[in-house]
Amino acid sequence: MAARNPGTELELGWISKVYVNQPAVVRHAEQIQKWRTVKGNWQAAWLLKAVTCIDLTTLSGDDTPSNVHRMCFKAKHPIREDLLKAMDMHDKGITVAAVCVYPARVADAVNSLKAAGCNIPVASVAAGFPSGQTPLETKLAEIKLAVQYGAREIDIVISRSLVLSGQWESLYEEIRQCREACGEAHMKTILATGELGSLANVYKASMIAMMAGSDFIKTSTGKEVENATLPVGVVMMRAIKEFYWQTGNKVGFKPAGGIRTAKEAITWLMLVKDELGVEWLKPELFRLGASSLLEDIEKQIFHHVTGSYALQHDLAMA
Repeated sequence: MAARNPGTELELGWISKVYVNQPAVVRHAEQIQKWRTVKGNWQAAWLLKAVTCIDLTTLSGDDTPSNVHRMCFKAKHPIREDLLKAMDMHDKGITVAAVCVYPARVADAVNSLKAAGCNIPVASVAAGFPSGQTPLETKLAEIKLAVQYGAREIDIVISRSLVLSGQWESLYEEIRQCREACGEAHMKTILATGELGSLANVYKASMIAMMAGSDFIKTSTGKEVENATLPVGVVMMRAIKEFYWQTGNKVGFKPAGGIRTAKEAITWLMLVKDELGVEWLKPELFRLGASSLLEDIEKQIFHHVTGSYALQHDLAMA
């Protein structure tokens, strides 16, 4: 992770007169989707970059120690070794950025990664994930437990009701207390943008989260009807840019939910490069929250290397 975001005092003046030109944002997002797709070695390079930014995730009610262990093995070996050797990338230490689980599975993930001999951090969702409809005391206790179990990153979720009712002071204070509960663990704040009502609210919630000390702002839980969309991404990245201009503090960005294809991953990488610059194209400042994305990326790399499409048994660990 990058240096911690210390946050700022609550500055409501930064959000009091926010106006988002929604048609312009939507048009910009549509243009992004029409950008020419990279091919060949360039595509492979972008895809390997995407792999290093993935928070490999399992957030299912039927998660068990065995499937968490399997995911952790895949986190250390995201692309088949022979494919990496064919691209002369086998000795570059390519792994995913983190693994993300529920608090109850944090210890399983920590132990599996330790046994595998790698230092990939474990991220835990917390604070009443995914709804946020949990008393603050319970949220803070859950965060502290996840850290105690070994989580080095905490993905909290905000109370959407505070945004929808314009209670910005209460939202700031809640996120600030969550930040304190995280201790040394880095905090990603999930805005659940599909439930915030407007792009203006997305911008305001982004700014409040960063003022309160969030190290990352994240689009979605992956459980909403609408998850990571490009218009929302544009608005959140403009907020990150404004916060950086105002404070000099860099805050990371994490789109999550519904990102399933290699093409979508490259589009997000290109958008980050266009909006925030190359310095944000690293796992310290950019993450992709995904559970099935890695499978498609490995299929595309298999095709790049071999010229044929992978059969099911070719990528057994995908």
